[in-house]
Amino acid sequence: MSEWIWEWTGYDPAGERLRESLCTLGNGYFATRGALPECRAALVHGPGTYAAGCYNRLESAVAGRQVVNEDLVNLPNWLLLRFRLRRAEGAWSPWFSPDTHTLLDHRHTLDLRRATLTRTFRHRDDEAGVLGVEQSRLVHMGDPHLAALRTVFTAEDRPAEIEIESCLDGVVINGNVHRYRALDQRHVTRVRTGAQEPDTLWLSCRTRTSDVAVALAARTTVVADGGAAVSELRPARRRAVHRLLVPLSPGRPVTVEKTVALHTARDTAISDPLGEAVDRVSAAGDFAALLDSHAAAWEELWRRADLQVPGEAGRILRFHLFHVLQTLSPHTADLDVGVPARGLHGEAYRGHVFWDELFVLPYLNLRLPEVSRALLNYRYRRLPRACRAAAATGRAGAMYPWQSGSNGREETQEWHLNPHSGRWLPDHSRLQHHVGSAIAYNVWQYCEATGDTEFLHTRGAEMLLQIARFWADIADFEPESGRYRIRGVVGPDEYHDGYPGAHRPGLDDNTYTNVTAAWVLTRALDLLRRLPAWRREELLRRIRLDADELPRWEEVSRRLRVPFHRGVISQFEGYDALAELDWDAYRARYRSIRRLDRILEAEGDTVNRYKASKQADVLMLGYLFSPAELRALFRRLGYDLDDEIWHRTVDYYLQRTSHGSTLSQLVHGLVLARARRAEAWQYVDEALRADIADIQGGTTGEGIHLGAMAGTLDLVQRGLTGLETREDALWLDPVPLPALSRYGFSMRYRGHWGIGVRRRNGQLEIGVPASVEAPIRVVLPDRAVSIAPGETYTVALPRS
Repeated sequence: MSEWIWEWTGYDPAGERLRESLCTLGNGYFATRGALPECRAALVHGPGTYAAGCYNRLESAVAGRQVVNEDLVNLPNWLLLRFRLRRAEGAWSPWFSPDTHTLLDHRHTLDLRRATLTRTFRHRDDEAGVLGVEQSRLVHMGDPHLAALRTVFTAEDRPAEIEIESCLDGVVINGNVHRYRALDQRHVTRVRTGAQEPDTLWLSCRTRTSDVAVALAARTTVVADGGAAVSELRPARRRAVHRLLVPLSPGRPVTVEKTVALHTARDTAISDPLGEAVDRVSAAGDFAALLDSHAAAWEELWRRADLQVPGEAGRILRFHLFHVLQTLSPHTADLDVGVPARGLHGEAYRGHVFWDELFVLPYLNLRLPEVSRALLNYRYRRLPRACRAAAATGRAGAMYPWQSGSNGREETQEWHLNPHSGRWLPDHSRLQHHVGSAIAYNVWQYCEATGDTEFLHTRGAEMLLQIARFWADIADFEPESGRYRIRGVVGPDEYHDGYPGAHRPGLDDNTYTNVTAAWVLTRALDLLRRLPAWRREELLRRIRLDADELPRWEEVSRRLRVPFHRGVISQFEGYDALAELDWDAYRARYRSIRRLDRILEAEGDTVNRYKASKQADVLMLGYLFSPAELRALFRRLGYDLDDEIWHRTVDYYLQRTSHGSTLSQLVHGLVLARARRAEAWQYVDEALRADIADIQGGTTGEGIHLGAMAGTLDLVQRGLTGLETREDALWLDPVPLPALSRYGFSMRYRGHWGIGVRRRNGQLEIGVPASVEAPIRVVLPDRAVSIAPGETYTVALPRS
């Protein structure tokens, strides 16, 4: 296989859900899973189409309680196309299914360069003969409302007649995640269907409570000598069917083209979704024309976003980039959407927005900054809701939700199911208030990378200041220690949500939370000092921030508590008092202990009793901040953080982490690479393979892990180069990782497009394309240089 081609051979029912996720096609506006066109949803198959930002909220009865969940809606299935052959005696064979028919061969080919999925197979019917089938599909990157499926049928050994049904199916539920089966899954209602002669069907519906109108129109045509013998449009109550009868001659292909348009009431510049869908599909070209314009759009996108890494690692990185771009494309810039943690690839996490943008935006900032800005605007539009959430708890500022969906209210479930024990348990992950720091970090990083002072001084400033205000208010002063403390939170680890035997949830002085809160406060104060006086006064009036609050911000930013024990940084206050887990015993007893929390709960125990982490918590600081910046942060807080303390801390938590999140290997890999540790590649390699190998044991079939995929890209772009954008300069301090010692990419920085960064043959090259822009200041470990447009600067790297 080439670096652009991925193939799946044979038909494996057990692996079908995983393949469907990995073969999803999308364009940022909507995406469709790589399901088999002839198969409806069942235990093996999980077809799904999801429009970015199209949510619906339902109430369900769970374990004797009423719970409310908001989900990204599985929309009507446009892909459905099934067929059967007439046998010699005149009877019809059963509708084809790979689960019931004899397959002679079966192959899926995903072409990343052109973003198409092609399926080829042959099947034998003892009476009707051998039929060859080739199906190609696309979700159009040029026109985000279009998709198409082309199916070519070829009778190999005898004449036959084929019956084809091309459908729009409104009988859909959100059934992609088995453990959600107790919840109300029916999000689509008021389904209507109709037809427009000679070849177009339409279907309209609404989401049940959010009342979003959705419409699809499908045009199905036959390309064959003589065309179709019969063509009937059959709209029904919840499903519209276009029935075709076509004669087949041996060796003479018959092509069926299905072109689909999708619109929702959330779209701009439309009158009504149904009318727009019918008009758009009527005006669309044939499959060849659509493929040509679709491939051209992807060619331009690859030119802007691609990176070059040789070998298998490079092949996987491009696969990750492909799925990032399908979820967050240039079309995203026109939408009010956030970063769905599982992409538009399935229903896990209900399509919610978490902190994963922390791993996504740093990559996009230097490739597609207009998309980054749109994603930050999603957070800005929900700032009033975050301020109301803080006020409801008696706090000032903005308290952003851990899980966000349509309107920015807290969507985190209050109860979650442990599939190991079958019990529904309280969920306290909404106490992960550090999501606010992630938003502030992304605001700052975006503005440093782009120089977008207009955003920084307006919307960015409002978010940053309100998040800082929340941290300053939630921090309580403890006279005995002379320190400020933040109590009752949950850190990135997620396993620990309270102290053993405690009646209230939450932990005190989670180091990651406290240090990032101090960083937010420091950046907010820096920004206020930078702002023009008139804008500063205007901003303070707008958010009703009294200047008398600022001395407290300064004090809290310097005196937040960071706990230590035995010469290492503590994950939270009291961590050292927890019991040690017998890791070897649990690894011997269970096939996988990635979800150690579920295992222990099923045993009647709790992970809160043990020194055991799901993923990087303290060590996340080493992912977000360079060693120099992290030392400066601790120094500002009054703590010494030398290399010895940090390396001990890294070793300590490496031995106590189960890696129950796909983000864990990514973070540990970069932290170890920065520490020049040989085992770094082991973690990076696992991060690369997390989804393609489904290392979490079945979760990728419910949707890819977008943060982990984007994080591997940023590991090359910023991690291995040591790239930082600050103080109006590019800072580079390359990190040695022998397995990734050659790489190259281009990026946008301020007004410069296509800055090239290449590492090869022990040298780092930085090339600035010719333009009328000012030279770029580049800061290296031992010097600072100015590179003018049209120049390339090369520096020899020290041997690792």
